[in-house]
Amino acid sequence: MSWLDRVRRKIPFIARRESPDNLWHKCPSCQQMIFTREYQENLSVCPQCGHHGRIGPDARFDQLFDTADYTTLPSPEVREDPLKFRDTKRYTDRKKEARAKTGEQDALINARGTIDGFRAVVGVQDFAFMGGSMGLAVGAAFVAGVEAAIADECPYIIFTAAGGARMQEGILSLMQMPRTTVAIARLREAGLPYIVVMTDPTTGGVTASYAMLGDIQIAEPGALIGFAGQRVIEQTIREKLPEGFQRAEYLLAHGMLDMVVERKNLRAELARLIDYLCPGKKAA
Repeated sequence: MSWLDRVRRKIPFIARRESPDNLWHKCPSCQQMIFTREYQENLSVCPQCGHHGRIGPDARFDQLFDTADYTTLPSPEVREDPLKFRDTKRYTDRKKEARAKTGEQDALINARGTIDGFRAVVGVQDFAFMGGSMGLAVGAAFVAGVEAAIADECPYIIFTAAGGARMQEGILSLMQMPRTTVAIARLREAGLPYIVVMTDPTTGGVTASYAMLGDIQIAEPGALIGFAGQRVIEQTIREKLPEGFQRAEYLLAHGMLDMVVERKNLRAELARLIDYLCPGKKAA
C-alpha cells in the first residue's frame, strides 16, 4: 500500500454537501449566475445587466400595492373546453397542468388595492400560464377588472404578457379582441384612466387589441412587443429589420410608447400618473 493510500484511509469520510436546485438564478441575457435571494430582492431584475425577468401576479401585486395589501378578484367562470379541442394533448389536460404549475385559474388575475394611497384595480397576465394566451377566461377577467374599476371609480392598470390568442379556443379567442375594446370604451365613458404596462413578451392578438389602447402606454426595459414575429416580417417584406426591432426602446423612439420605466421606479411612476389623471382621488 502506498503512503498516499494510507493517508487517505485515515481521513474521515465527509458526505458531499448538496446545494438546493433553486439557490442560483442564471440570467438569460448576460448568462451571469446570481443568488436567487439577491435576484428576488432586486425585484427579479439582473443586478449585472438590468435584464427584467418575467414575474407572476403574486410578485407583481406585492411590489405594487401599499404594504403588499390587496384583494384578489375572483376569476369569472367560463366554459372549460368549448371546442373539445385536442392536439397532442387534450385542452383540459393542458389547463390542469398550467393550474398545477402556477396555482392560478387562468392567465389573467385582477386585484384591487392602493398604490401610494390611490385606489386602483390591477390586472396581471402570467406568461407561465400557457404563454399568457388570451381565451374566454382572459377576456372575461379583463371585463371583470374594468367593471371593478368603474365600481371603485379608479383607474384600471393592465400588465400584459402574452403570446397572443389561445389557439385551442379558435374564433372564440379572437372574439375577445372586440370584447375587451368595448370594455375599455365603457371605462372611458366613466371618465377613468386606462393604463397599460407592457412586459416581456407582449405579442399577437393581445398587442392588436387592449395592449395598444391605453391612455398611457408604458413598457419595461427590453420588453419584446409586436404582432407578428420578426422572422415572419422579414420573410414577408424580404428585408432585414433594424437592430432592436420590436424592443421597448425602439418602440419608444418611434412613438409607439409614452415611456419605458424600470421596475424599481414603476410603482412611484404609476402613483404619479394616477395623481395627475385622477386628482383628488386619494383614498382616505
